[in-house]
Amino acid sequence: MKNRRIEPYIGEFDAGGMKMVEEDILEINPYEMPNSSLHSNFETDSNNSGMRDERIPPGIKGWSWGAFLLNWIWAIFNKSWLGLVCLIPVVGLFMMFVLGFKGREWAWKKKRWESIEHFNKTQKRWSIWGFVLVVVPMVAIMVSVAIPAYQDYVVRVGLG
Repeated sequence: MKNRRIEPYIGEFDAGGMKMVEEDILEINPYEMPNSSLHSNFETDSNNSGMRDERIPPGIKGWSWGAFLLNWIWAIFNKSWLGLVCLIPVVGLFMMFVLGFKGREWAWKKKRWESIEHFNKTQKRWSIWGFVLVVVPMVAIMVSVAIPAYQDYVVRVGLG
């Protein structure tokens, strides 16, 4: 749909003081949201971290393994004090999952970060350390129990 633009004409005026300019035709999309100063563009103002702003830029939301596995330590570092609820015995199990789901958003809102890239890099480190300090020892314990059990099985069956 093409609309014609009307602009003031300097020189001869018609009855309304306006002249139709035929060569200036704008294409207007009636279904497009109008530009507004109320809606922030995250490409130009992407770092709203630490401002407790409800708007979360793209790339922040998602599961946080660091918050899930290293919950209360992660909460202190990221100034997400609600994460300290993990220290309460029964509630802590539930809170681990809440931190996993909402932790990245809370960390973005509560602490000032240099950029989205810096935030993602730091949260990735937390995830790696979470796996190193929680998952790797669990696997090591299971292997240390499984190897003697297997050796005992081999002796009882008479294969060795």
